[in-house]
Amino acid sequence: MSKGKEAGNISRRGFMGTAIGGAGLVLANEIFSPKVLNAAEKSAAQTMIGVPFEAKEHVRLGIIGVGGRGTSLLGDLLAVENVDVKAICDLVPAKVEHAQKMVTDAGQAKPAGFGKGDWDFKNLNQLDLDIVYVATPWNWHVPMAVDAMKNGKHAAVEVPAATTLEECWDLVNTSESTRKHCVILENCCYGANEMMVLEMVRDGFFGEITHGEAAYLHDLRGIVTANEGEGLWRRFPHMQRNGNLYPTHGLGPVAHYMDIHRGDRLDYMVSVSSQEASLSAYVKAHFPDGDPKRREKYVCGDMNTSIIKTVKGRSILLQHDVVNPRPYSRLNLIEGTKGIFADYPPRVFTDGQKDEDWQKIDAFRQKYEHPLWKTTGDLARKMGGHGGMDYVMNYRLMDCVKRGLAPDIDVYDAAAWSAPTPLSEKSVAENGTSQKFPDFTRGQWQARSDSGRFAG
Repeated sequence: MSKGKEAGNISRRGFMGTAIGGAGLVLANEIFSPKVLNAAEKSAAQTMIGVPFEAKEHVRLGIIGVGGRGTSLLGDLLAVENVDVKAICDLVPAKVEHAQKMVTDAGQAKPAGFGKGDWDFKNLNQLDLDIVYVATPWNWHVPMAVDAMKNGKHAAVEVPAATTLEECWDLVNTSESTRKHCVILENCCYGANEMMVLEMVRDGFFGEITHGEAAYLHDLRGIVTANEGEGLWRRFPHMQRNGNLYPTHGLGPVAHYMDIHRGDRLDYMVSVSSQEASLSAYVKAHFPDGDPKRREKYVCGDMNTSIIKTVKGRSILLQHDVVNPRPYSRLNLIEGTKGIFADYPPRVFTDGQKDEDWQKIDAFRQKYEHPLWKTTGDLARKMGGHGGMDYVMNYRLMDCVKRGLAPDIDVYDAAAWSAPTPLSEKSVAENGTSQKFPDFTRGQWQARSDSGRFAG
């Protein structure tokens, strides 16, 4: 298959050489130059906000990438009624065969398999499918999702959806022109606590919302330096980019609390990074002289800290640290005029309390547990998958497709939640200068309400 000049023309096996050797070109030409429509194209653009899926009695689905994450997603999808997995794609034939067996073991017909090189996913996208899941390394998310949409399929993309502003616009422009959705698979928005806190926010429990905190603080040193799985590619961005490499897990839930793209919008951000030390020290301590990793040079600071301001004046603290020894946390904090919620551990404090102690979140669960967790929670917890949030996410997306509902999370969310990576990088490079968020909705966020999101 001819590669042509498609975006993302990077071998999934050759990611390291491109990441290091082409870093200067990427920084100069891709990261800071968003691809926007010309005047005629912009006037003709039609929003995808609130556009429903075409209702399907059975959802015909394909998955590109069945490594650790893709296999987990496949297990969840096979547990959802009336979802027919029709196609599997991966670079490793053994992984394709394993995924095919999972499907047949679940009582479905053997799906078509695609494993003949980097671009065989294009053949999968030629099949008669309703939606294509993309669970591959980050640099392939956009070319695969764009190709799926151009071939008449909706796309569901793992996080981050994109890594440059140009890629963010590619997703938005393609979704609008093809009238196909591009959903970011942000599982953290479907956690039991996150969905319950959203119900509390909607009920006015915390009053007028003014500030949130979001993060991805996770010791991944063993994973990113492994000789398998994500270790084959996830370490390499640390060699070429200095900023927040993975913003969406923390930002997604807080953006929902603040009704981003549903009455408010991310306006601008500033960002600074600490020095790089921990990943270098880990490699030096765990790999012998002569190991190729000992020659790698990392540029991404151990801790990146950003401050985001919204159009309505709210503030968001956003952090990223995956290389220091520390407990896992996404911060997940929201506060307003009547109280505050903070996670890790989950706790609540309200105005007028007689003591200074935090209240346990479980005290509010009976009243505020989200309906999705009431109906699917038992099965979700049995399935596992980050405490059940993975199953709830997949169940809900498939439910929206089958019933012809608009998705809870759309292409504009995918673009805005992914944008802090290039914006933080540029701010860090310019000593913390302010960076504006593009308005990916083209002004439509002002007219949109919260009604329908996560609702039946």
